[in-house]
Amino acid sequence: MKILYHHRIASKDGQFVHIDELTRALEAQGHQIVMVGPAVVESDQFGSDGGLVAWLKRFMPKFAYELLELTYSLVAYVKLHRAVKTHAPDCLYERYNLYTPAGVWIKRRFGLPMLLEVNAPLFDERRRYDGIALPRLARWSERYAWRGADHVLPVTEVLAERVLEAGVPRERISVIHNGIDLGRFGKIPDSVAAKRALRLEGRLVLGFTGFMREWHGLHRVVDVLAREEGGQPRQLLVVGDGPARESVERRARELGISDRVTITGVVGRDDVARYVAAFDVALQPDVVPYASPLKLFEYLALARAVVAPDTPNIREILSHEENALLFDPARPESFVDAVERLCVDNQLRERLSGEARETIFRGDYTWEGNARRVERLFRDLGVEGEILEPKPT
Repeated sequence: MKILYHHRIASKDGQFVHIDELTRALEAQGHQIVMVGPAVVESDQFGSDGGLVAWLKRFMPKFAYELLELTYSLVAYVKLHRAVKTHAPDCLYERYNLYTPAGVWIKRRFGLPMLLEVNAPLFDERRRYDGIALPRLARWSERYAWRGADHVLPVTEVLAERVLEAGVPRERISVIHNGIDLGRFGKIPDSVAAKRALRLEGRLVLGFTGFMREWHGLHRVVDVLAREEGGQPRQLLVVGDGPARESVERRARELGISDRVTITGVVGRDDVARYVAAFDVALQPDVVPYASPLKLFEYLALARAVVAPDTPNIREILSHEENALLFDPARPESFVDAVERLCVDNQLRERLSGEARETIFRGDYTWEGNARRVERLFRDLGVEGEILEPKPT
């Protein structure tokens, strides 16, 4: 199929990873992608915040920025219209964003079958964290997009309930979780060699990847480092950066164990696996209630023993003491106790590691699998396209 792919992501972060991995997987299966989205993504380094877009959001009055977002849909419509005329795509795949009705306009103008990927209920999310200056317009834009697509693809069942409540029929909703690229995370690296490369030989490594935020509570992991009484020395390895870095490093200084905390800063995608390979315990200390965390699937694919919150969206993937150790997110001490338990119980760590790996294959939580799901949904909508041989992987 020739798929017109539309997004409005200007930052090169986890959102970009989702776009890049899915489109690569679709192309590997023989489909052609016609991409329409901000050009800034192509030129920025991984971890960038979107440059001018981030600056405008930070300094413009909210109502002006939101009107600018809606106005951008006119620009997006022109780009999509031009892409349809030039490339004659078979269908349209859009990554949902607030104030973006352009995809539905194009679908209706040209009769293109449309799938809409939804990663968050952005109206509620932005109203809670940033504030919404034009709530009626924002809510309209969200429901217009969700209801206007032929099929909606939320990333969790929790999020699917939000889409259902907005008036989208259940038969037009299919949950597609995030996944991993088996080419990048399919082989389990040698843990001893990974630790040696990072000069962490002989350490029990508690690891976290991603953007560090205060609500993650990573500073509490430092207390776990200080608890050890004999046995294997413990080390916190954070593969990433973020605003919580200062509180983590400050807590380590207070306890006199700064040498047991390693924070790498932003790491390129191709290098993540060699760091995660050094983890003995992989940490998912908190999670947005409707999210499908990318890092979680990386932990599982690399056979790490995972500690994660006992929330409905996480339980869609993990089961307590079967393929992970889940804790009560309402009790901060529960997180610390779960980490401590994995530190001292070698057999439990080994068993959970093996089950973690199997979880990926049982659920086919891969981008290749997601590409097959997208293809089936387009076929169900009547898209035929040209029969092509898949590209070799």
